[in-house]
Amino acid sequence: MSLFPATRHSLLEDLRGGDPRRRRAAQEALARAYLGPVRTYLAIRWRAPAEEVEELTQEFFRSVAERALLEAYQPGRARLRTYLRLCVDALVKNRQLAARREKRGGGNAPLSLDEVREQAEPAAVGQSPEALFEREWRRSIFSLAAERTQQHLHAQGKDQHWAVLEGFDLGRLDGERPSYAQLGEQLGISVTDVTNRLSYARRILRQATLEMLRELTLDEAEFREEARALLGIAV
Repeated sequence: MSLFPATRHSLLEDLRGGDPRRRRAAQEALARAYLGPVRTYLAIRWRAPAEEVEELTQEFFRSVAERALLEAYQPGRARLRTYLRLCVDALVKNRQLAARREKRGGGNAPLSLDEVREQAEPAAVGQSPEALFEREWRRSIFSLAAERTQQHLHAQGKDQHWAVLEGFDLGRLDGERPSYAQLGEQLGISVTDVTNRLSYARRILRQATLEMLRELTLDEAEFREEARALLGIAV
């Protein structure tokens, strides 16, 4: 049984639907999931300055809201994040084409996504565009799932469970985990309590992550594929 509301709809269904309230909520949720990846990708992949990154990011999410960008998405051809990354590439390349046309007084027609895919160039040294965008996507999904987990545990009166999860799994800046005994001493609980609370909180985090993925995928096949990619599990 899901630990979160079972009535939650796929964001893509809501984005493609006719209910204005659901469309706005879905646009906001999609922006939360992809804002970081899009910004980082523009800054590193395209070496855009900060001001241009913000301008392009806003233009991209406006296109999601105003131009029915997701109407053209075909799950059988690519994952959603791959499609969105190509849309970012198309936005930048077409802006570059438009600038050249303005200088020359005319020029080429805007590139299609297939043309963008064919013309893809290497990213920053040591990392492909796909790996760069996926790294930021993973970070964003886990961050949102952790936020949802904290809210859920707080609502249950289980703030100590969150403190254990944060202290053992999420809050390590130097890569060093405290021992169960050290964490228990910090929180004033036994080692057994640390173990039990950590196990419970991890289940909530896993469920929150799966719920995020379910919202951000169009069908069951894509959901299962993304769960394997992100968590390394079959669901």
